[in-house]
Amino acid sequence: MSCDCFIIPKDVLERFAKDKSLSDAERKNFADAATFEAEWRKARDINAKLSVAANMMLTSGVAAAAPPLILVNNCNNGTTLPGMPVANPGASPDGTIKRAHDETKNVAKFYQTVFGRNSVDNNGKNLGSSVHFSVNYNNAFWNGNHMTYGDGDGNIFIDFTKSNDVIAHEITHGVTQFTGQYVYSNESGGLNESMSDVFGSMYRQWSANQTVSQADWRIGSGCMGPGVIAQGIKCLRDLSSPAGNHCLSKQPTHFSQYMPGMGPHSASGIPNFAFYKAAKAYGGKSWEKVGKVWYKVLAGYAPSPNLKMKAFANRTRRQAGLLFSSDIALHRAIDGAWKAVGL
Repeated sequence: MSCDCFIIPKDVLERFAKDKSLSDAERKNFADAATFEAEWRKARDINAKLSVAANMMLTSGVAAAAPPLILVNNCNNGTTLPGMPVANPGASPDGTIKRAHDETKNVAKFYQTVFGRNSVDNNGKNLGSSVHFSVNYNNAFWNGNHMTYGDGDGNIFIDFTKSNDVIAHEITHGVTQFTGQYVYSNESGGLNESMSDVFGSMYRQWSANQTVSQADWRIGSGCMGPGVIAQGIKCLRDLSSPAGNHCLSKQPTHFSQYMPGMGPHSASGIPNFAFYKAAKAYGGKSWEKVGKVWYKVLAGYAPSPNLKMKAFANRTRRQAGLLFSSDIALHRAIDGAWKAVGL
């Protein structure tokens, strides 16, 4: 499964790289981050393939795995990964280190408690994070094996560990890698990114014990810097309003707006909006029923690398009937949500 797996899409990085209102140094930071994506893709693909192969070939017949260890490495603003191991990161006085540890541990608990999943591979894979990566690095990513977080430049973005949905977003790329394996292009690429946004938002709601009406449905609001907040930008994306002017990365809201070759971060707006509409129509807490249907579609089928959005939608309709056969309100909410976005 080839996957960019960066929280900030390349087109946003390139937009800021050309923004004349920023300093030369700031523009260079964005240009370098955009260029870095392409170089990382080669190593990431290898990591992903090896991890999936090892899980398939080397774990059959073993005893039930223990829960994952939560590991944090400090890059100390260097670029050598994974960085230096941090002893007892949960007690670190460094807020970034402690957040990376605590939120990762809590995301693992979310997947275990809500979905019965033991880490990204469902076999107790240790969850490692590298923090303080590079200088003023404006992104966070899953590299096929572990998470990496930049500190931001302090103006457009701040420390990416400050947005707990970003942490859940990156970990969910790992879940998708070991389950649906949606390739990172065309419709399946939009589904890949959507899984991370959906489960990232779900995790944020679960950790705050919010109902669908209490949640704001935004992605990345915690890492927005003062330079964009002053312009009315409140988040990277918003599942409840993908095309909103308050979003740094606007998205389509209807399948009629989809174009072949559209970037995954853009295409994901369509299934994102469908999940929001289904959860809002049904009410309650997003992870209790609607979220379980989405998880069953992601993890309950054989890998479907080139899955189309219509096929994913129909799988949710089918699983709603199988998991909650007597809940007509749930069936109607999910069916109506997909119809509302043209699927």
